Amino acid sequence: MAGYRIITDSTTDITPEMIEDLGVTVIPMCFMLENQTHRNIPGGGMPIPDFYNKLRAGQTSTTAQIIAEEFIEVFSPVLAEGEDVLYIAFSSGLSGTCQSAFIAKQQLEEQFPGRRVEVFDSLAASMGEGLLVYLAAQQQKAGLTLDQLLEWLKENVLHLCHWFTVDDLNHLKRGGRVSAATALVGTMLGIKPVLHVDDEGHLIPVSKVRGRKQSLDELVRKMAETALDPAGQTVFISHGDCLADAQYVEKRIRETLGVKKFYINFIGPVIGAHSGPGTVALFFLGQHR
Repeated sequence: MAGYRIITDSTTDITPEMIEDLGVTVIPMCFMLENQTHRNIPGGGMPIPDFYNKLRAGQTSTTAQIIAEEFIEVFSPVLAEGEDVLYIAFSSGLSGTCQSAFIAKQQLEEQFPGRRVEVFDSLAASMGEGLLVYLAAQQQKAGLTLDQLLEWLKENVLHLCHWFTVDDLNHLKRGGRVSAATALVGTMLGIKPVLHVDDEGHLIPVSKVRGRKQSLDELVRKMAETALDPAGQTVFISHGDCLADAQYVEKRIRETLGVKKFYINFIGPVIGAHSGPGTVALFFLGQHR
């Protein structure tokens, strides 16, 4: 039986150390800033604090999906070595990257008869996608076959909860997530939205909270409502260059839910271009999204 390689993209926002430990391959995505194209390379490229400082100074950033040719370039050597590919994709509700991977799959399975390219839509973003990759890699190490892991992913993907809050509504306004009037009034009143990613992988505003600390506490409250065995799971937290706020959320979850294992990392430029500085996101397994 052929082995298989787990491949994903850099929107997972996992660290180079975790990538190496998990044995996964990460394809960089691109972002544009100051009329230059940059590759979002985990642990390389533009330092993430520099990226956020440019946004704070008024620069805007745009992003681009991975095209089919890039997938073919990465997948082909794996298939040529006799392994199959499991690509865990950035949410199709937020990017066309997943569709590009399906185009590559069709071409490569014709080119490499007998080899498989499986594309799994994570319906997730940032370290939500990263948490799914982390858990999938653990299952692979435990001996699951490709078919068994695909079944595990299907059973668990909609238990992957994303809750986050942003500090600056104007970035969501530019992405069409809130209206200009909502952004203006919310900024004046200190309103902080709480959002999540739904079952279709779309970004959905859920509630509005006045004040930064209250919005961070709301993330903890959302986890307390639905988390499955909180003390026994690994929780991921990502942040838009606001480590102290991410650590505050970690501390509150430790105190209230008994969670012991956390991973905290930056929200990378591909997601950060749309969420902005000061975003804090919480990812865990729950009864439902």
